[in-house]
Amino acid sequence: WVKAALYHFGFQLLLNATWSFVFFGLKEPFGALIIIISLLVLLIMTIRWFSVVSKVAAALLIPYLLWVCFATVLNYKIWEMN
Repeated sequence: WVKAALYHFGFQLLLNATWSFVFFGLKEPFGALIIIISLLVLLIMTIRWFSVVSKVAAALLIPYLLWVCFATVLNYKIWEMN
C-alpha cells in the first residue's frame, strides 16, 4: 500500500510541475485546465491511498487539495476570459 500511495504522490507532483510549465511557460490556459483537472482527480485518489496507509498523512493533503481547487477555478476563469 505504501508503494502505491507514493506512486500516486509522485504522479501528482509531476502533473503539478507540468501544469506550471503549460500555464506559465507555454501560456496555454486550456491545456493547463485539462492538466489541473487531471491533477485534482489524481490528488483525490492520492488522499484515498494515503488514508489506507496513514490517516494523518491523508489529512495533511487536504489544504493542498483546497489550494488546487482554488487554482482550478482561477485557471478556468482565465481561460473563460481569454
